[in-house]
Amino acid sequence: MLKYWIKNVLKPSKGSKQDAVKSKHQALNEPINASLASTLSTLKKKLGQSPDFTIRDFSDDPEHAGLLAVCYIEGLIDPGLLSDLIESLVKEIAHTPSDRLEEHLAASLIKQTLPLGNIKRIDSQNQIYQAVLKGSAVILIDGLQSALTVSIAGGVRRAVEEPTSQGVVRGPKEGFTEDISTNITLIRRKLRTPDLKFDSHIIGQYSQTVVIVTYIEGIADPGVVQEITKRLQAIDTDSILESGYIEEFIQDAPLTPFPTMLNSERPDTVAGSLLDGQVAVMVDGTPFVLIAPVTFYNFFQISEDYYQRYDISSFLRMIRLISFLVSLLLPSLFIALTTFHQEMIPTILLVTLAAQREGVPFPALLEALMMELTFEVIREAGVRMPRAIGPAISIVGALVIGQAAVEAGLVSGAMVIVVSFTAISNFVIPYISMATAVRLLRFVLMLLAGTLGLFGIMAGIVPILAHLLSLKSFGVDYLMPYSPMYKSNMKDLLIRVPWWAMKTRPNIKSGSNKSRQAPHQYPTGSNNIARRADEPEPKA
Repeated sequence: MLKYWIKNVLKPSKGSKQDAVKSKHQALNEPINASLASTLSTLKKKLGQSPDFTIRDFSDDPEHAGLLAVCYIEGLIDPGLLSDLIESLVKEIAHTPSDRLEEHLAASLIKQTLPLGNIKRIDSQNQIYQAVLKGSAVILIDGLQSALTVSIAGGVRRAVEEPTSQGVVRGPKEGFTEDISTNITLIRRKLRTPDLKFDSHIIGQYSQTVVIVTYIEGIADPGVVQEITKRLQAIDTDSILESGYIEEFIQDAPLTPFPTMLNSERPDTVAGSLLDGQVAVMVDGTPFVLIAPVTFYNFFQISEDYYQRYDISSFLRMIRLISFLVSLLLPSLFIALTTFHQEMIPTILLVTLAAQREGVPFPALLEALMMELTFEVIREAGVRMPRAIGPAISIVGALVIGQAAVEAGLVSGAMVIVVSFTAISNFVIPYISMATAVRLLRFVLMLLAGTLGLFGIMAGIVPILAHLLSLKSFGVDYLMPYSPMYKSNMKDLLIRVPWWAMKTRPNIKSGSNKSRQAPHQYPTGSNNIARRADEPEPKA
């Protein structure tokens, strides 16, 4: 009985699945009914008598009543474009007898007179639903088994604003929005080349989300573009509501805490990545664009590094990497030294720490875990609170709780300093996905340090390094160019050389076009221009 139930209930037969898919496919491709009244009735029934679904049937004209209708959803269209469309149709049908509204004539007249572009012919009921739900107007003519769609998408959209999660001091202040057409325009303004390609995909059975693969032909590796496209086409799910859905579906290592795709809401960051040979994945409905392939060091580089002098940028990159190490290792090192390796602490500092911990009832590990968890709660509360009071709550909460905990003798002052500096260092990491990975691994290293001391820390670091060495991002080694070694890629790594010295694009990431600028490009200042031996000195 149990075997029968599992076989027939939990695992339906392959034939029943195929029949269901086949019947669904046939229903979606059902042709448009030649009767306008029947088609409109089907549309009303399918869309559930929605109040925003509007049908303009031109019933005021006795001669053309019941011959022509325009269908649209109010909140998804531009009222101005709709007015132009209706005005053009009214003007056209007023001069066309009803017996001449045939297929070829109607299509020809509408295409010639409408002041709008992107007019397409559709032949199935499902295409009508999709066009209406995407913000298009559908023109139906009685007696025809096809319809015309006119793109008049509009409605309420967020304006282009400064990014909230990736601010810069020097550089463009515009960020992506939730509208994918606006995002495409922002990239077009940065890269005015016909080699910039946008490959569109529709993913999600119910959401029908537009996902666009963006790359520069000739610079991007065709193999990477093909692999990303292949993975996107393999997605079969109900909905895609944010780029995080896509990232989890197509990333190389789904179980790693380290991100293998970079996300950004800055058009200049995406444009720079495309020029390096990377590929961007844009998802309608979110301002965050995915970038691949990436390496570990990409998460410590920001667009502002290229807007400042190379020496300042190199210094700031070193600061970020040091902050990464501090955020990952500082609490566990403090726990290991104060618990197991007191002989490694200078005598004066050891006396001070011992005096502070004299009245603390908890071991260093439990003390650190309490403080870390408390800070995580405060940080999450600051994010979820209303924006006007969130920062105040987080700052005041941290100060008040920290001071009260020290005065109550629950934690030592040194532990408060360690946890606070660790949290500040975590904020220095530019991308939240990498900062979150560090927050998770920090707790693992703290537990190892509290049980095994420095040996425990090393027992945690070695597997982490081995794991990083094994990671790949769409065929690119995660620790490249150090593993494997590529000397040509080290001009833009921890230390950034001047722009005129970066002659080529990064290896592995880019395709056949490796040249970034002319080989003889040098600073063009008056003291740096290389003159030929026979060139005369310029006159004063």
